[in-house]
Amino acid sequence: MGLSLKVPGVKVPGASGLSADALRAGVLELVILAAHLLVYPVGIRPERPAPGPDTAPRPPVLLLHGFTDNRSVFLLLRPLLAAHGQRRVEAVNYSPLTTDLRTAAAALAQRVEDVCARTGQDRVDLVGHSLGGLVARYYVQRMGGDTRVRTLVCLGTPHGGTRVAPLMDAHPLVRQMRPDSDVIRELRLPAPGCRTRFVSFWSDLDQLMVPAETARLDHPDLATENVQVTGIGHLALPVHPAVTAGIRQALDGLAGHRAAPADSTSAA
Repeated sequence: MGLSLKVPGVKVPGASGLSADALRAGVLELVILAAHLLVYPVGIRPERPAPGPDTAPRPPVLLLHGFTDNRSVFLLLRPLLAAHGQRRVEAVNYSPLTTDLRTAAAALAQRVEDVCARTGQDRVDLVGHSLGGLVARYYVQRMGGDTRVRTLVCLGTPHGGTRVAPLMDAHPLVRQMRPDSDVIRELRLPAPGCRTRFVSFWSDLDQLMVPAETARLDHPDLATENVQVTGIGHLALPVHPAVTAGIRQALDGLAGHRAAPADSTSAA
């Protein structure tokens, strides 16, 4: 199923047409980047999970950041999900020294088991931004994580591999995000009986996804919903109000009904 989510951008005087959309998205990306650099230090240290059982009516949510980032990227999304969804929300940092996506996926598996043991819940929901979505998908699809994960929401995740920034191939994680990598090939393999529901938000103006459609998730064995976002770039996906509303609806199981905010439109 495909949905379309149109969000307003930053107004740029004198701009018009498709180039105006790209310019507005670029300005917004710069603003978000500047703000994120200010709060980045807040997310360097791992958080201390809250002890005790979980009495919330919905499964806990784990948030997983992207390449070279940390949990501070979810500074706005996290309280929104907790307040509106009546659920426990935790943000996960994987080591900045990680050189293999599979290692990060194994660490995620341990964290999920820890959350289930602490909260008394059998299943969780995951939200992954960029590489974080790929790590979460690998855990779900290739490591049996579908027994624990009810819904996985991906934001600007290179499901088909991205060709952006070829000069960054020196980093192993970047190489694993290429279309011809072993990880991407593994994720194309059959996954019969996978029990997790996938919702993938992708933007036509995401400059880190090359081509932009690589952030769509299309797999014959997976229950998938793709939400096309127009008008914003990669960094805006975890923070833009229109998208965060869509994420809340996806976790509530409503993504296939309405796209969320007042200025959104849906299409089958």
